[in-house]
Amino acid sequence: QVHLVESGGALVQAGGSLRLSCAVSGSIFSIGDMGWYRQGPGKQRELVAAITSGGIPNYLDSVKGRFTISRDNAKKTVYLQMNSLKPEDTAVYICNAGILSDSRLYYNNYWGQGTQVTVSS
Repeated sequence: QVHLVESGGALVQAGGSLRLSCAVSGSIFSIGDMGWYRQGPGKQRELVAAITSGGIPNYLDSVKGRFTISRDNAKKTVYLQMNSLKPEDTAVYICNAGILSDSRLYYNNYWGQGTQVTVSS
C-alpha cells in the first residue's frame, strides 16, 4: 500500500526556518507531479508550491523568495525549505503526489496526513 509520510513541522518563532519532508513508501512504479498544500485556521486550503516530474517549480505569490520546493527522485522524497517564516504561514501542511502503481495499471493522487507548522510572533 502506498503512503506519504511527512515530517519537519514544528513551533518556531517569526523569522525562523523549517524544512518539511514527504517520503513515498510502498511499491510504486513512478511519481509524477508533487506539491505542498496548507490550510490555516479558519482558512481555505491553498496550494503553496508544486514541482513537476521534470523539476519545474511553481509557488504561491506570498511565499516566493522565502520557500523552495525540491525533490530527490532516488529517495522518493519532496522537500519544502521554509525561510523567513511569518505568523501568516501557520497551518497544517499537506503533501500531495501523483503516483503510478508498480503494475502500471493505476495512476492516482495521494495525500499525506499533514504536519503542523506554527509560527509565533
